[in-house]
Amino acid sequence: MSLIENLLGRTLIGPDDTWGLLGVMCLSVALSIFLEQKYRWAARVSGSIIALILAMAMANIGVIPISSVLYDDIVWGVIVPMGIPLLLLQCNLKKIWREAGKMLTIFLIGAVGTVAGALLAYFALSGPYAASGGQASDLAAVASMMTGSYIGGSVNFSAMAMQHGLKGTPVAAAATVADNLLMALYFFVLIAFAGMRFFRARFPHPHIDEVERGSSSGEQAKTQAAAFWSRKDISLKDVAMNIAFAVVVVWVSNLVAGLFSPLAAEGVASTFQEGLRDFAGKFLGSQYVWITTISVLFATCCSGTAEKMHGSQEIGTYLIYLFLFVIGVPANIYTVLTEAPLFLALTFLMVVVNMLFCFAGARLLKFDLEDAIIASNANIGGPTTAAGMAVSQGWSRLVGPAMLVGVLGYVIGNYAGTLVGILLGV
Repeated sequence: MSLIENLLGRTLIGPDDTWGLLGVMCLSVALSIFLEQKYRWAARVSGSIIALILAMAMANIGVIPISSVLYDDIVWGVIVPMGIPLLLLQCNLKKIWREAGKMLTIFLIGAVGTVAGALLAYFALSGPYAASGGQASDLAAVASMMTGSYIGGSVNFSAMAMQHGLKGTPVAAAATVADNLLMALYFFVLIAFAGMRFFRARFPHPHIDEVERGSSSGEQAKTQAAAFWSRKDISLKDVAMNIAFAVVVVWVSNLVAGLFSPLAAEGVASTFQEGLRDFAGKFLGSQYVWITTISVLFATCCSGTAEKMHGSQEIGTYLIYLFLFVIGVPANIYTVLTEAPLFLALTFLMVVVNMLFCFAGARLLKFDLEDAIIASNANIGGPTTAAGMAVSQGWSRLVGPAMLVGVLGYVIGNYAGTLVGILLGV
């Protein structure tokens, strides 16, 4: 039991106190965003990790409960599915290819590395995980979740967790801690790469040179971080259109997925035809595959309308921050100590393989060091962390491409995560 539970016999805010929990959640997210935009150290850690740490701390000392209807039914069931289509409104595939060609190429190479790393890590760790008493299906599901996360971001992690029925479980909590710990450490490694003579001698680095010549100071970079999420033109109509779009996309996606889900086999498929049908049922029966597909088709084919829906990125990002708070809640210290070590090994292997693919690809293609750093960040952390790193380093011309390739990761992350899950039998 936590400290406060030992003293009071319950958590400070009960699981049925929806407004109290919602208040703590919203205040924590607001504080995380404020710190991220105000201080350079917080921008490098990222607001998402700050929100998760706040949730972990409050849950472990007993301020908030580790389970509640607010977490399961509202955040996981409503907020997360609504956040995905709003973020994907930025994903005009034609624009991504036109404006972020080099970074996009490295990003896609890194995505292949993430899938390869997931498969390698699963087969390397399945024996030790089984010996520790874990179920192979849980490790496979975590590999699927981390594939989505390390190609797209936390939104894909949540999608895969829900798809495998692990939302709010100790396994998901331990994987979350491993994910965010490795992600935070890797960001500092990437920043260090930018200053290492070894990497500078092997890659062109025009943006680093520009910053060091004094054309962009550290203070200017900090100001850019705040400016990136500054006030924008948004009306009541924009809010109404964004919310309506998100709800309709989730509604239609559930209807379409329901048509294909009965194709999935109840047991193990014994023939090629049954296996193909099972694959179609699991892949096309996923609501997140259809949320992704419908949203991207709209953003690409109706780009004029999508661009007029101001505020979608801000609203979608805020909804995902609420989710990030919630996934930190079940991560109690005991779970981390007992279950996280192997998940840390899995995420470590995936991050290392992704890094090798990104930097080897950039080296072979003679691309810039900054493109490799930001593309790998976009794989592991998502668009907001990639753009945040570009801003914090003063590489202002890479902020837009970082956001674009990172948002593309939201798209292919769900597909890749689903595929890895199917290949590993979950």
